Amino acid sequence: MTGSTPATHRLYIDGAWREGGDGSYPVVDPATERVVGHAPEASAADVADAVAAARRAYEGWSRTSPAERAAVLERIADAVLAHAEDFVPLLQQETGATIRVASSMQLPVVADRFRRYARGALEPALLPFAPVPVGATALASGGLTNSVAARRPVGVVGCITSYNFPIVNLAGKLAPALAMGNTVVAKPAPQDPLTCLRLGEIFEEAGAPPGILNVVTGSGPGVGAALVASPEVDMVSFTGSTGVGRRIAADGGASMKRLLLELGGKGAAVVLADADLAQVVPAVGSTWAFHSGQICTAPTRVLVHRSRQEELLAGLARFAAALPLGDPLLPGTVVGPLITAAHRDRVEGYIAGALAEGARLVAGGTRKERVEGAQAVPGTGFYVAPTLLADVTPGMAAAREEIFGPVVVVLPFDEEEEAVALANSTEFGLYDYVFSRDTARAYALAGRLRSGSVGINTVQRHPEAPFGGFKQSGVARDCGSFALHAYSELQALVWQS
Repeated sequence: MTGSTPATHRLYIDGAWREGGDGSYPVVDPATERVVGHAPEASAADVADAVAAARRAYEGWSRTSPAERAAVLERIADAVLAHAEDFVPLLQQETGATIRVASSMQLPVVADRFRRYARGALEPALLPFAPVPVGATALASGGLTNSVAARRPVGVVGCITSYNFPIVNLAGKLAPALAMGNTVVAKPAPQDPLTCLRLGEIFEEAGAPPGILNVVTGSGPGVGAALVASPEVDMVSFTGSTGVGRRIAADGGASMKRLLLELGGKGAAVVLADADLAQVVPAVGSTWAFHSGQICTAPTRVLVHRSRQEELLAGLARFAAALPLGDPLLPGTVVGPLITAAHRDRVEGYIAGALAEGARLVAGGTRKERVEGAQAVPGTGFYVAPTLLADVTPGMAAAREEIFGPVVVVLPFDEEEEAVALANSTEFGLYDYVFSRDTARAYALAGRLRSGSVGINTVQRHPEAPFGGFKQSGVARDCGSFALHAYSELQALVWQS
């Protein structure tokens, strides 16, 4: 952006572009603290217009054939990849992601998700039941009674997305919702909405009908709250913090909205005495190495058998020290900045709080300035070094609350029962892990964890597996064909022959 004036972006409503009714606000590069661009501040009237546009578009889009919807989604995937050179720099700047993550793990995933749900649009939407002979009653004559359960679109879906993977997260909601015949009003996270706004250009190029996607943005909670409160919005799909998810559930319940809530996590990695630490160290280290720990599924809470604790701590400390931290544009950088100064301060507060309560600092724990690269002057950027804390107790905030940054806490256990109790002791239940050379034992232990997903000796995810949380980590499931169910209603059809 050097030498140029940051662009002011516009809302995308009913296939047209407009200024925000309440002006605009700056979007800041977390690495350089420079303004990347200005996002529109949507007014209440803008949100109402976006919802009305989605409602009008629904009447036509919901009646298109699955093949038509699949073709549109395929063209969107093609257009995303065709414009990767334009999207990747903007995405990298507004998120602070390393260039490796932005170029290889964001835009390609967006295209993959649209292609997956182009196929999903063609999946069978009818579940037939065997005919049942039913005798005559006072209500109706007897006969051979037939039935099918049909998946129908929900209607207008409000998609409120997270800042860590803005356009990837939106694609994961938008693609299955559209595949099922719904229309969408999207509200991206305030920190980095610019690539989500530009998705409107992709839809136009792909020939998508106006109004099936509308994008409204704002720097505060008002835009999302208006979307949730609208009686014309039939469903809200939200990814973000548990606190905001609770408010959405309460407000959406007033009009009986369907909800898909993917909320916070405090992933427990249970490391049994027989675990292969060569597997454990890079798996846990992914908390630091992948988007600076800003990921809800990260194994941030390590529960290790006491006999292996010091060995594991030493391995993790070496791993953390070897991770290049700095300019996200340099190809060798692994750890970049956090999204905002406020979030950096929040992460540092958790570290300081744990140390004040008696935790031991094994690695990191300090604010870092970038010392390589020419994108910023020393002292700029919202960096926190990969941090490892030992001697953590279950009652500490760092052991119970989602930090959402490059911080790993380690708690020892002596017996498997204790490990299970520790793993289940937080309000979260999104993604846990078990490490053991005995996979049958790990499988049995996984069944006792109150978690929506459990990785056994891996932090890799399966794209078709259902994703979502137990307890305060969310409501409902998406991914794979489960997302098609999440964005549809079941209608029973009954007839006699």
